[in-house]
Amino acid sequence: MESGYATTPFGRRPMTLALVQANTAAREIPQGSLVEKWQVYRWLCEGKSILGVGDRALAVLSGLLSFYPDDQISEENGLMVFPSNAQLSLRAHGMADSTLRRNLAELVQCGLIIRRDSPNGKRFARKGQGGAVEEAFGFSLAPLLTRAAEFQRAAEQVRSESRALKLMRERITLHRRDIHKLVEAAIEEGVAGDWGGMWRRFRAIVDAIPRRAGLPELEGIVARLAALHHDVDRMLENLTYSKIPSGNESQNERQQSDSNTDSTFVFEPASEKSGVAVEPTYAPAEKPKTYPIGLVLKACPEIAEYAGSGIGNWRELMITAAQVRGYLGISPSAYEEACHVMGQEVAAMVIACILQRAQHINSAGGYLRVLTEKARAGQFSVGPMLMAALRANGVTAKMTA
Repeated sequence: MESGYATTPFGRRPMTLALVQANTAAREIPQGSLVEKWQVYRWLCEGKSILGVGDRALAVLSGLLSFYPDDQISEENGLMVFPSNAQLSLRAHGMADSTLRRNLAELVQCGLIIRRDSPNGKRFARKGQGGAVEEAFGFSLAPLLTRAAEFQRAAEQVRSESRALKLMRERITLHRRDIHKLVEAAIEEGVAGDWGGMWRRFRAIVDAIPRRAGLPELEGIVARLAALHHDVDRMLENLTYSKIPSGNESQNERQQSDSNTDSTFVFEPASEKSGVAVEPTYAPAEKPKTYPIGLVLKACPEIAEYAGSGIGNWRELMITAAQVRGYLGISPSAYEEACHVMGQEVAAMVIACILQRAQHINSAGGYLRVLTEKARAGQFSVGPMLMAALRANGVTAKMTA
């Protein structure tokens, strides 16, 4: 049982107003309050940077908690523990006596425990009739009960900051990887542009990243990398757009008239080669065989999400496909070669199909190059890809002989 007034430390240890306030707060315990002792200890370990307590002091607190007889700290179970320094040192992994005293003083100073010294400085409990403890001298764990909510908030704040730091570091890693590979690919493939300047700008940002940075510093680094990433993407996209000529009036007229969005479609027959039905290959100068754009959008609806104002004609599909190419990690040279071999419309349809199945494709760039080689050998048709995508989306279609 604790007295209703503040006690002063034994010996030369001074009394402070902070200790008086801690004693007062420890007496204001709501009726029926209790807390699980090891849960509070975990909160303290997580929020130690906010609470200002060190690791070794927490090790001593763990030893003190091990002397508490119950799992839950409450006024009914008593709030005092009174081990000797020798016993406490054993529970604190053999900590030296001087270190033990210093860390006990730190726990008192941080307001995690309250010292209640006996007249001679010894720690003991005086029992009455029936063995009940009437008076105890030692360390009061009342602050762990009265400040439990504060400790929980500190732990949650540290966890939140840790998640935010992890997210910022992940973003930095992604931006670094993407910018490095995009600039490297542009330089290796001789893409026109100030790639040397982009690379120097990239290295200036990366080399300035400190080994240990706080959240505000990382946010600034992410913003600079994101701006650079945007500039690199824009340079590559502008290059790709410049290689996609606009369709003439007759092409636009044909594309709009073919935009039939019914759920049942009729495909033209494929040519026969070695007993396998395939569609013929077209040279770049020839007019490629296409399918209704409504069919493509039904088979591959995800590509429309990358178009700012939707896709209403083949030119918008080709422009969107050129943009999606970068998101899929397909190099400009691979897409340019596909456009040359397959034709720009067919290549755009292939990109839409690859995007629709992106989660099942390990390397979109490698997959496109394989399809390009098959198209060059006359062994590829985009029709089966569209049919598979339609079946996956639950849309019916049929082939006619």
